[in-house]
Amino acid sequence: MRLPDKTAAMDEAIAGIKDGDTVMVGGFGVPGTPMTLIHALVDHGARDLTLVKNDANEPGMGIDHLLQSGQVARLITTHLGLNNHAIELMNAGALTVEFNAQGILAERIRAGGAGLGAVLSDIGIDTELAAGKQVVEMGGKTWLVEPALRADAALIHADRGDPFGNLAYVATAQNFNPLMAMAAARVIAEAETVLPLGQLGANQVHTPGVFVDHVVALGDLSEEYAVVRR
Repeated sequence: MRLPDKTAAMDEAIAGIKDGDTVMVGGFGVPGTPMTLIHALVDHGARDLTLVKNDANEPGMGIDHLLQSGQVARLITTHLGLNNHAIELMNAGALTVEFNAQGILAERIRAGGAGLGAVLSDIGIDTELAAGKQVVEMGGKTWLVEPALRADAALIHADRGDPFGNLAYVATAQNFNPLMAMAAARVIAEAETVLPLGQLGANQVHTPGVFVDHVVALGDLSEEYAVVRR
């Protein structure tokens, strides 16, 4: 069987994202954040988006470009502390923010990718993180019901990929990208290097190509990637 070639131009890969979509964006700070795909989404112009991302990056970097362009209605995240612009938008009521403990955000995404409806956790009980959430009693303990997260699209960054969409990450870029690649209906990956099919060893693959819809090859990395240059 001949495997499909999923390589695509940046604008072609982004074109299917619509107004009102939920978009997962990989990254743990700068490492693993798909900076170039984010710029393409800004240019594409889809609005009223819900973003799922571990953090809000810093002003003038990463998803802050989407915040500055007014394309984001809601952000599901773990913290905004490095981005005073995101904090200002939240305080002004221009951005709805849903905070999660970092491990809970990762687990909700993992559950979405595994086809689960929710997970139970005792983290955040009797705190603001529990506001509005369902509480259940089981096994003599109290649990919060944390709904699984899925998205219409996921934008992820890989160190290496191949035309079928097999991907390999480096260091902390592994923290959210692999989970998000399993939890979205459409997965768009930017890869620093796209190798010929067969040259990415099976034991090097972190995300199998069956989860990936488009692979975009990056050229020279912009200054936004500076911290991850190796």
